[in-house]
Amino acid sequence: MNLSSLDVGIIVVYLCFSILLGFWVSKRGAKDLNSYFLGSRKMPWWMLGISDASGMFDITGTMWLVYILFVYGLKSLWLPWLWPTFNQIFLMMFLSAWIRRSNVLTGAEWIETRFGRGRGANLAHLSVVIFALVNVIGMLAYAFIGIGKFAAVMLPWHFTTATTGILTDENIYAAIILLLTSIYAIKGGMFSVVATEVMQFTILTITSLVIGAVALYKVSPDMIAANLPAGWTSPFFGKELGLDWTGILDKANEAIINDGNSFFSLIFGLMFFKGILASLAGPAPTYDLQRILATRNPTEACKMNGMVNVVLYFPRYLMVAGLTVLALAFCMPELRAMEKPDFEKLLPIVLTQHVPAGVVGLLLAGLLAAFMSNFAATINAAPAYVVNDIYKRFIRPESTAKQQVRLSRVSSVVILLIGISLGLFTTRITGIMMWIVGALYGGFVMANLLKWYWWRFNGYGYFWGMVSGIAGACVVPELTNHLAGHAVNPLYTVPVIFTLSGIGCLLGTFLSTPEEEEVLIRFYRTVRPWGLWGPIRRKVLEQDPSFQPNTHCARDLSNVAVGIVWQVSLAALPIYIVLRDWTWAGAILAVLVVTTLFIKFNWWDKLKAED
Repeated sequence: MNLSSLDVGIIVVYLCFSILLGFWVSKRGAKDLNSYFLGSRKMPWWMLGISDASGMFDITGTMWLVYILFVYGLKSLWLPWLWPTFNQIFLMMFLSAWIRRSNVLTGAEWIETRFGRGRGANLAHLSVVIFALVNVIGMLAYAFIGIGKFAAVMLPWHFTTATTGILTDENIYAAIILLLTSIYAIKGGMFSVVATEVMQFTILTITSLVIGAVALYKVSPDMIAANLPAGWTSPFFGKELGLDWTGILDKANEAIINDGNSFFSLIFGLMFFKGILASLAGPAPTYDLQRILATRNPTEACKMNGMVNVVLYFPRYLMVAGLTVLALAFCMPELRAMEKPDFEKLLPIVLTQHVPAGVVGLLLAGLLAAFMSNFAATINAAPAYVVNDIYKRFIRPESTAKQQVRLSRVSSVVILLIGISLGLFTTRITGIMMWIVGALYGGFVMANLLKWYWWRFNGYGYFWGMVSGIAGACVVPELTNHLAGHAVNPLYTVPVIFTLSGIGCLLGTFLSTPEEEEVLIRFYRTVRPWGLWGPIRRKVLEQDPSFQPNTHCARDLSNVAVGIVWQVSLAALPIYIVLRDWTWAGAILAVLVVTTLFIKFNWWDKLKAED
């Protein structure tokens, strides 16, 4: 792509400003582990919410959302449940408060509040560290692929003529941008990351509005309708997807088959089943959990996750819808001419051809901001597990704060290099994303579900549940692919992985003794979960008859049900606005107003009374 000098200038100024801002605030973030990883728990909830949303507004995920909206239409609204995106609703309604009450530094350290410090607890602790590091390395590889594909199309410079292997333009661009972003993230810790992410999210919001406006200005409803298969504008589906691109863009049918999503009702059921259990299990040990722990108190932790939903969905889906509409209107001849179109590159293809000069620089800065936000948040979360949960706990408990921060920076560099190495040998965004959110997260669910809601569950059960789940995530998808003779959607393997992990949880628990009663009583009094805690609840009430158990299970779950509808409406509304389908837009707006009022009265108004 040939960028104008104005475009290049905007990009260069943005990159320099981001790095300088990160350095400027870095002194506040390097005093000790609490300040480095959690910003000393002094940042306001709304700022942490914007930071968390900015970290989720990643360029790789945005490229994938453009791809699925283009190919699947409004039925793509359900596919992000793979993560699942509605875990933010569970966190918002009750789980963030439970997590924040623990007052720990990392998810692995949280294990001590639940299982104590015995051998089983130590094994459980290490299993969380292993999962966290594997997950971070996988997410770095995922980010590496996305930014490489984006930059190779969007940026005008070429380093090599290679199209395969390690030394491609995609890989070189990805390595350069990852290293630039890591400079301020590694030096300054949480303060640097949050400060730059708030600035970056401002740019992203402006970018989204610009793309939405360009799509509305350049594309009429008739131009879109001419290139759509029947059923594309409806979010509803039957046993199968009910979407046939034959005669319009046949290669899109092949993409659906390759994704393994033809039997969409089965896929939807698996996504929803896995999503509910994964959401009840709480967040994986990533930057999302880190921001919950960085809030000032449990009430602000819930508000922080509410803020994520409010600020993230409308601008992100406005951008996604705008780019998709431009692709439908102007890129169809080019896509039809390709022998093997890479739909994951639709986002940069649209920007190279259908956005005016000058505006492109702003958009590129915004999309680079999306990548940098997500990457910085990911790399900042990783070293806490190495330093706090291995080095400080097992190797040198007496180490100084300065030594710990220095080791945090070194471990960040090592993890970054491992992530880049994995990214060099991965070629497809969807493939690694499906393994992370399908198989790997499937191995995380059962142990982390039981830890909240069942008093008898112990550290040995957690350890063996995590080990069998992670092992299943590594082996079962590959074995399934081998038996089938082709790549199978990893989501189909989730029930098997759940079963293996569940067996590990139960055997580990019942073949060992319960945790110490004192540990369980302290956990229950501090965190105040609902669930199967009867024997411990009775002990607590015997010690303190004034103690108020958590009796809000029904209210929390009803808020979750309404909140999921609210979240989907926030995502669907901007799409129908860009499509100019005012009937659907009006109906969704009405649903959004009703669900917002319900949440205000049944959630927001009751937060302060409990914490």
